[in-house]
Amino acid sequence: MTRRMPILVAAALSAGLVTEAMAVEWNASLWGSRRAFTEHVEKLAELVAEKSGGEFTINVSYGGLSKNTENLDGISIGAFEMAQFCAGYHRDKNPSITVLELPFLGVSTLEEEVAVSHAVYAHPAVAADLGRWNAKLLMTSPMPQYNIVGTGEPRDELAEFDGMRVRATGGLGQAFSAVGAVPTSVTATEAYQAMESGVVDTVSFAQHAHLSFRTIDEADWWTENLNPGTVNCPVVVNTDAYAALSDEHRAILDESVPEAIDYYLENYGALLDRWEEVLAEKGVEKVTISEDQLAEFRKIAADPIRETWIADMSAQGLPAQELYDLVMDTLEQTRAGN
Repeated sequence: MTRRMPILVAAALSAGLVTEAMAVEWNASLWGSRRAFTEHVEKLAELVAEKSGGEFTINVSYGGLSKNTENLDGISIGAFEMAQFCAGYHRDKNPSITVLELPFLGVSTLEEEVAVSHAVYAHPAVAADLGRWNAKLLMTSPMPQYNIVGTGEPRDELAEFDGMRVRATGGLGQAFSAVGAVPTSVTATEAYQAMESGVVDTVSFAQHAHLSFRTIDEADWWTENLNPGTVNCPVVVNTDAYAALSDEHRAILDESVPEAIDYYLENYGALLDRWEEVLAEKGVEKVTISEDQLAEFRKIAADPIRETWIADMSAQGLPAQELYDLVMDTLEQTRAGN
């Protein structure tokens, strides 16, 4: 028995080292604070930890790891394993997914946004585009159509957009520019200060962001039906970190994505239900844009911006028309399935 003790001790120590080696800890870089926009990442972390028995954990950080405009760069060098970013923050770094930020695509529900985003993410050209940054697209952060809050007199005609200083990024910024507005791409975390100081007159956001970044607190009015489009904000993982996962942990991560998205949709739906109460509480006037004005906006912004995007992206070697058609076909199939 005495002679066997060193063997037993060595075996126990070895088992401990194996268990320790199996434990995987990831860091996820987000920004702002926990909100509806980040609930799927929080849920994913919860599911992964639960299903792995605590052997695979994801630490969610809000601004402690990187600036929101530099998350893709952080992923590329392996500074962290997971990150969220918005395509409009750096269109040149992720040109393929900017198809999802074209104005007036016609996406009307969060479920449709998930379907078209994930279809685009699965396209080989898109995977290769993000692969340049050592990034693997994991899931979208579906948001409803953007609408603007503003100060002063409500603007309900396109002529009143002329000279309007609006916080809008990506395709939305191009759309507003087409009708004479002056877009600025300040980040979400800078939007309130820009509005408070008068740098911008209006801010274009989805509802959760108007709440989270407090632009609703400065608002006198909100456009309830402008619906020019939305911003696409993927969650990506570092490809090396993903490849290094065990088969079990990789399967846990992948299978947890649909559950995390479902939770996100349920949670965001509850926020939209409360939106009317928020407007009433804060005394924000709802502004309705007439159908004639909306049709004019689409005529001026939608077709020209789309055609320019297709030409520019094709010149960069991307299958631009194919990506746009993929969005339209997926939207049609999703509606038919419902």
